[in-house]
Amino acid sequence: MASACAITLHVRVFAMAKKFPIHPKHPERICWGCDKYCAVDAMGCGNGSSRTQHPMELLGADWYEHGDWGIDVEHAPAPSERARR
Repeated sequence: MASACAITLHVRVFAMAKKFPIHPKHPERICWGCDKYCAVDAMGCGNGSSRTQHPMELLGADWYEHGDWGIDVEHAPAPSERARR
């Protein structure tokens, strides 16, 4: 008989050092790859030659409504909603 094999996954949950901005004004100026939020021309973590984009750049202004990002989001109006008020 084949023996049953149990696989245990250890999941680490890391708290971010800084609050993650939902709608930054100029996300293209910052690397979002770690908690340092370095300027594009001065990336301190050495993660490579290109920056990590903010989810808003990839998924749109409502990026936080889709998926489980593991961040607490109070209703944050999108930049287009703020302009209407």
